Amino acid sequence: MLKKMARSMAFHRFGILAYYDYSISTGSLEGANNKIKTMKRQAYGFRDMEFFKLTIMAIHETPHTSVV
Repeated sequence: MLKKMARSMAFHRFGILAYYDYSISTGSLEGANNKIKTMKRQAYGFRDMEFFKLTIMAIHETPHTSVV
């Protein structure tokens, strides 16, 4: 198990070390995608695509509020 972890770390070492050089995270993007997928599941069967687009845009304007 330790050897497998060491191989995995060696394979991803450039990406891991690049974080310390640039410290860029995709966490906020992944969070927005998760919110969009959740809204999509909750809105299954609705026909108003324009409202769905507006709620997606509202996600980016309100970073700490869940839009339902």
